Amino acid sequence: MIRIAVGSDHGGFSLKEDIKKYLEGKDVEVVDFGTYDESSCDYPDYALLVARAVSEGQFPKGILFDGTGAGVCLAANKVRGIRAVTAYNRLTGVYASEHDDCNILCLGGKMIGTLAARDIVDGWLETPFGGGRHSRRLEKISQAEKRYML
Repeated sequence: MIRIAVGSDHGGFSLKEDIKKYLEGKDVEVVDFGTYDESSCDYPDYALLVARAVSEGQFPKGILFDGTGAGVCLAANKVRGIRAVTAYNRLTGVYASEHDDCNILCLGGKMIGTLAARDIVDGWLETPFGGGRHSRRLEKISQAEKRYML
């Protein structure tokens, strides 16, 4: 059974709740790092919690939600070892996994509906990393992390 960490701000809360139930119905263990309602909150707080848990190896993957998917993506990518990608259709979810070995998927609750989000998540989870030329590119990113991240 795969374990996935999830988190959202208020703008992604509703979509997060739907995806949690969807994944649990597929026998995925989902651990929710918050937020737990639609009260206004700051997306970096939740993005960094999930990113840190994935970076430290507590979870192999995470999914973050906010209004557009962009803010949580920016925050998560500040954590060493995180490869977060914002996806907006199935193909971007597939490529996030196949090309980028993405370990955190970011989705925008105000940008896509639940059916599209489910399709993106399925594509991301079902697609293995392609390796090959993609590994060379990810190694360049890893080297940049070592040089530039504090």
